[in-house]
Amino acid sequence: MARIPHDRFDLVILGGGAAGFAAAIRADELGFTAAMVNTGLPIGGTCVNVGCVPSKFLLEAGNEYFYRQSPQFACNLPGTPRCDFSEAIANKDRMVQKLRRTNYLDVLQERKIDYIEAKGALLPGRKVRAGGRLLQGRHVLIATGSSPKVPPIEGLPQAGYLTNRTLMQRKELPGELLVIGGGPLGLEFAQMYAHFGSSVRVMESSPRVLPMEEPEVSEELTRCLSAEGVRIQVDARLRRIRRSGGRAVCELANGRATARCEADEILVATGVVPNTADMGLEVAGVELDAQGYVKTDGTLQTTVPGIWAAGDVTSRMALETVAAKEGAIAATNALKRERRTINYDGIPHAVFTNPQVASVGLTDAEAVRRGLACDCRVMSMARVPKALTVGDTRGVLKMVADAKTRKVLGVHIVSPIAADMVHAAAYAIRAGLSVEDIIDTVHVFPTFSEALKMAAESYYHDMNRMSCCIE
Repeated sequence: MARIPHDRFDLVILGGGAAGFAAAIRADELGFTAAMVNTGLPIGGTCVNVGCVPSKFLLEAGNEYFYRQSPQFACNLPGTPRCDFSEAIANKDRMVQKLRRTNYLDVLQERKIDYIEAKGALLPGRKVRAGGRLLQGRHVLIATGSSPKVPPIEGLPQAGYLTNRTLMQRKELPGELLVIGGGPLGLEFAQMYAHFGSSVRVMESSPRVLPMEEPEVSEELTRCLSAEGVRIQVDARLRRIRRSGGRAVCELANGRATARCEADEILVATGVVPNTADMGLEVAGVELDAQGYVKTDGTLQTTVPGIWAAGDVTSRMALETVAAKEGAIAATNALKRERRTINYDGIPHAVFTNPQVASVGLTDAEAVRRGLACDCRVMSMARVPKALTVGDTRGVLKMVADAKTRKVLGVHIVSPIAADMVHAAAYAIRAGLSVEDIIDTVHVFPTFSEALKMAAESYYHDMNRMSCCIE
């Protein structure tokens, strides 16, 4: 047997996505040696290959095609635009390849990072076997990401299903698409394919879609998607699925009744599972929780000193931005012996439907769970001058404040540009601002962002009796 080269690094990283790249770059910037073992998706991980980049490209392509058919302004006459769906998929693939090169491969050329594409396995003593190499790390970072979660529905494997990864590879538009799951991923893909022309039905087992968001947010987005023809069914539990005549036949229980529906294709969008199986984590002593996520403390160190974890492989927020932040902080803590932590309450997140959903901070229910007395206000976008001006009044903004101090605890938005609007609220929460601080900040007029100020003003005024010049 040939001798396996023994390589030593300050940091050995398992994973080639956002968390891994952020950690490797941080190590290089601090003057330490790093090796990255990419064990899963192509370089760049979920975001560039099967997540943010391709899905947002297709969402915008679908938006342009769909909304051009019914212009917002009467002066613009409706037309009949054409869409080559297979070309949309091809354009998406070209975009992915370009960003994979410019944002990842080219970055490696500028850094002293040893990049290895091989099946990686963790061994005791902070060693990693990668292909024909044995890497020794002073520290090891587990950043292997996640994969689509498939629910245990009778007959689903035999009937066949798609995930977001496999659906975006298909150049044929399904005539009828059944989406299992009414979370962010399910709703984005439901609207995306409805805009391209598929007949779409969403099945959500909870009482409402986006069950982790505020009820007002779920209600408004349901109204908006339903108005565009997306059929949404909540409290729906699929009992079994089978194929008949090339179609998926689904039996579902809705309360005490049973019903049947059919579709050409099934999209499973029920969350993710961590990529921790068959990696030697248990052999190395790294503990996992009941769902298979790596256990870490607040500094992102695992139960084994010197072994760290970041990104979707942990049980925190499964977001690209969070993965990158965690990767950088884990590397800093490991290599510089610091104890930095992250305040996850201050991290904004978004759903890129149209209108978008964006939230930061605590929901009303979470604040109450933590023993806080809350005072909330909900502002309809129909009250916002910019929304009225451009003829798009879809959306709401809910502000959650401490009833005693009026400190802003959370802001939850449905708006055409909610993902951009939420950053002002994120800064406010990070700075510990109050409702009065928001009121005292002069906003640009007219903008959708004025909804934040108007929600704050509603703590003191009946907004139905105020002009748009309120100060």
